[in-house]
Amino acid sequence: MDKVRASAAEAVADIPDGASLAVGGFGLSGIPDVLIQALHAQGARGLEVVSNNCGVDGRGLGVLLAAGRIARVTGSYVGENKEFARQYLSGELEVELVPQGTLAERLRAGGAGIPAFYTPAGVGTQVANGGLPWRHAPDGSVAVTSPPKEIRTFQGRPHVLEHGITTDFALVRAWRGDRHGNLVFRRSAANFNPLAAMAGRITVAEVEELVEPGELRPDEVHVPGVFVQRVVELTVRQAADKHVEKRTVRA
Repeated sequence: MDKVRASAAEAVADIPDGASLAVGGFGLSGIPDVLIQALHAQGARGLEVVSNNCGVDGRGLGVLLAAGRIARVTGSYVGENKEFARQYLSGELEVELVPQGTLAERLRAGGAGIPAFYTPAGVGTQVANGGLPWRHAPDGSVAVTSPPKEIRTFQGRPHVLEHGITTDFALVRAWRGDRHGNLVFRRSAANFNPLAAMAGRITVAEVEELVEPGELRPDEVHVPGVFVQRVVELTVRQAADKHVEKRTVRA
């Protein structure tokens, strides 16, 4: 039951080329930065990433992106990253854009064992009708587009069929965690982390504070240990190393 690994490097050592990854975080809030850095050092390539966004230039998933390690991204926000835009428009990166709430529910559904669900989000747009550019050709033309999705009407309102997401691995960051893998997230750093943790077949969590089993109250646990296979304890310096995309202060 002790799921603690000695290092982040050990925890991600078996992630192979071409693996799919669900990665927590929103912008740079709650990103599993230490695990991402370890994966960068490990060298896996051709990764298929599911994440709200792809970090920023030089930080978070942007590190893997700049190294050419990511082949495909499923996400809902792609701003703040010039290298992302360059790779996408030049045909180096395939991108599936998903409405943010739909992406959250696709991850939750996958983790809960629900293969698909219907939602009104996206009806009447390219999300449902198809035609969203997934991949560009080197000359800038569209090479691959999204397919049309099934539409059904419930109570007089059309809904689009969306599929649950499961991935080979998941990387998340928690505020506190115990040796059994129970996780607690703090404030806005929760964001996509609990959903990503559920969606991964093998979930690796970096925790800012590691506690012993029984120290976390059952009613404060956001993700139970059944969803988590590996835990990495951060150092004080690693836990304190947090960034924001744009720092704004009063004049």
